[in-house]
Order: sequence, then structure tokens, then C-alpha cells
Amino acid sequence: MEKQQGLVVSSWQEQDLSSICLRAKVLAFDLDTTLARSKTRMTEPVAFQFATMTRIMPVAIVSGGRFEQFQEQVLDVLPVETNRFNLHLMPTSGTRYYRWDGGNWSQVYAHDLSEQDRHAAAASLQRRAQELGFWEEKTWGPRIEDRGSQITFSALGQEAPVDKKEAWDPTNEKKNALTSAVAGDLPHLQVRSGGSTSVDISARGIDKAYAVQKLAGILDIAIDQMVFVGDRMDPDGNDYPAAQAGTMALRVSDPQDTLTLLQRMEPLLMSKS
Repeated sequence: MEKQQGLVVSSWQEQDLSSICLRAKVLAFDLDTTLARSKTRMTEPVAFQFATMTRIMPVAIVSGGRFEQFQEQVLDVLPVETNRFNLHLMPTSGTRYYRWDGGNWSQVYAHDLSEQDRHAAAASLQRRAQELGFWEEKTWGPRIEDRGSQITFSALGQEAPVDKKEAWDPTNEKKNALTSAVAGDLPHLQVRSGGSTSVDISARGIDKAYAVQKLAGILDIAIDQMVFVGDRMDPDGNDYPAAQAGTMALRVSDPQDTLTLLQRMEPLLMSKS
């Protein structure tokens, strides 16, 4: 599907939720800063509301994080009432896909990078971060993580405190500068600004647009029948490709905002059944 150029995604509060819910057949979400704060678990109210949605229609999570982050941040806190058969998990920006088989989460596909590309990506991230002055002395955990299908740079380390991460680049200027520099080194790969301190590198053409298009095909729906909820809907953000692909994109500011959105959507979606 041709991407929508120059697309501006407004806050969900400025959109017609009634019309959106009337057309919606799938709900898809980003994870960090959308369902939960960076690297933290969903709160109980968000987990409860999210579980409610799985009993109404198919629900997907598409995020730059590893499957293990999905497990810790989402799956481990979902209530027993969750319909796991209605959950579609797409970690590492959709480069991997998992479904519930009745007893475990089973990997359906994975698009792993070659060893050569993973090495080149890690080397470029380190070199460019040092040149730009983003190679911080104080870190919590590894700065660069090899996720197989994705290489991820986290400026303060994977385990940095949430408040430190949220304060590091509130305008996204640092991540965007690093993304641009690394993209010049790796023109054959996809380089995109990720979460609060991260830059993600994967195979070209495999991003959140690919993920939502793939999911639409699996579920046999039109792409414009899918709602995508995310916080990074700006043109440099990693949720933007999902909007460009033609989903009904809803921009949120944080997990509390997402909770309010879902509480508004629930009766509208229930009224269709």
C-alpha cells in the first residue's frame, strides 16, 4: 500500500471516536509510553482495560522491544480474563510475530539480520554516538543490544531509570540526529528513532508499516479497518509508519492517556456487537 506523505496525526481527543470504532476490526498498540512507561510494567488499571479489549476484538502490540519485554511489561500482568487467543505480538518493530497456541507463545516468523549487518549496525551506532557527544559516561546496562532481527541503541543503557530516560531527549532532537547519521552509513538498512532514548536498526522495509500490513493480511481485513495507538506519531517517530500505511492512527501522550482512550472506546465498540 502506498504511504501517505505529509500525514499529520492528531491527538485521539481531536478525532471522531464514534466513526473510528464503527469501522474498527482490530486494535494495535505501541508499548513504551503507550501501554506502559519505558521498561516498566503496565499498571493494573491499564492491564484490566487492555484485557477487556481482547474480549471484544483482536488486539496487537507492535513495539521495538524484545519479546522478553512484552512478557515482563504486559503478559505477566494480564488478568486471567484476558483472551490470549485474540492477542497478536509483534516485537522488534514487527520483525518477529508470536501467537498463543493454548499453552505457550509460539513464534510464527522472524526476519533476522545477517551477522555482517548486525556488526556494521553496532559499529556505526557507537561511532556516530561518540562523534555527536551522545555516548554517555553514566549508563545502566548495555548501550547496544543485538536482538537478532534488530539492533537497538539505548543512550543511557537498557536498564536506565525511567525518569532519567524521559529527561534525556524530550524533544527527540538527539535521537533524530543519531538516526540521520547512522542511516547515512547503512543505506540498505532501516534506521529509525525508537523509544525515549533508543534508535532501532532492522532490515529495510520491515517496520511498523510492514507489521500492520502483514497483520491485516493474516486477519483478512483492510488496513483502514485497523486502529493503531501510539505516542510517536511524528514523522521521525517509530509509530509513524503504521499511520502512513493507512491505519486509523490515534496519538496518545502516555499510558494514562491511553487508559482514558480505551475507557471511551469500550462502550462504542461494545455497541456494535
